[in-house]
Amino acid sequence: MSDLLQLPQNERLALAIALWDSLDDEARDGALPIDSALCAQLDRRWTAHLANPGAAVPWDEVRSQLGLG
Repeated sequence: MSDLLQLPQNERLALAIALWDSLDDEARDGALPIDSALCAQLDRRWTAHLANPGAAVPWDEVRSQLGLG
């Protein structure tokens, strides 16, 4: 593990993504459980987005408003 932590950041990220992608759907679902309140909120937001996708704020604009880019 310590050898892996010495890899450059981009290689560690690529490894993390490859490991995540290697999991099946059941394992992914179990890895990040979502409680019912959060699930309901995500469903409401997704429904609102589908009803009015133009209301979404592009990520670059969010970053700019937060002073991140």
